[in-house]
Amino acid sequence: HVQLVESGGGSVQAGGSLRLSCAASGYTYNRNCMAWFRQAPGKEREGVARIATGSGNTYYADSVKGRFTISQDNAKNTVYLQMNSLKPEDTAMYYCAIVWRSCSGGVPAPQAFDIWGQGTQVTVS
Repeated sequence: HVQLVESGGGSVQAGGSLRLSCAASGYTYNRNCMAWFRQAPGKEREGVARIATGSGNTYYADSVKGRFTISQDNAKNTVYLQMNSLKPEDTAMYYCAIVWRSCSGGVPAPQAFDIWGQGTQVTVS
């Protein structure tokens, strides 16, 4: 079965950078949608970025646009989230997720996704 494993979280000072990785293992289609979500305590899960893995088309939430970059390495079945100019409000648990279809427009709602990773904590002070 398909699993998603996130890594790369940690603690960083404001203005710093982190790169998150989401490695998919098991069978994956080559045209799907992968996204990064985050959830802070007491807040709803927020979709911050998504990539259509067939076309490479990306979308970013306004809160991270210009600071975060989502990318993919198809040979490694891995999606990355490069996070620059981090702010304390970026502090959250970050999750990657995949849905077995392509995507366009914004980040699909969380209930649209088929598989989720376990999450990786990002803390910005």
